[in-house]
Amino acid sequence: MLEEIRDSLYTTAWFGLMTAVWFGWAQEEPPARGRTALIVGAVLGLAIAVGFGVLTALHWPEPTALTGRYGLFGIVVAAEVLLAGGGAAGFLLTGHGRWVAWWVALVVAVHFISLAWIFSGPSLVWLGIVEVVALAVVAVLVRSSAYPTSRWVGPVMGLTILAFAVVNGVAVLQRMASA
Repeated sequence: MLEEIRDSLYTTAWFGLMTAVWFGWAQEEPPARGRTALIVGAVLGLAIAVGFGVLTALHWPEPTALTGRYGLFGIVVAAEVLLAGGGAAGFLLTGHGRWVAWWVALVVAVHFISLAWIFSGPSLVWLGIVEVVALAVVAVLVRSSAYPTSRWVGPVMGLTILAFAVVNGVAVLQRMASA
């Protein structure tokens, strides 16, 4: 959980939305029997995003770890976008477009590790490490496959981000209830 309640609420909402995005991307070429689970995961993510989005709006005036660090946060996010986009373009231009989802996921996972220091949230480090290890395993397992990596990366990222959102969401709700 993050130090500030507003940050925890927002992160839970954002991770709900990103859960939906990753489960959505996994539907690029999923196995037929997995499509329903991907849809359920995406809908669950959207429900979390909406619920915690409302709570974030209600708690917006509260303190945030970003105070005095908005510039640093902007630099980190801009670097992530440039690295993800540049790498994706590189994969596409060299005929290896199936690796775009894997690359973007790797950049996102490392991004979580860097955000841990901005938000004083060591749990983000653990999330990033789990995802980097999982993505390394995916890379080894699917290197000879013809399918887009989104087929495997989407569920990995969707599940890990969903798990973080649920644990973080429950923790912040408990913290708010006891305050």
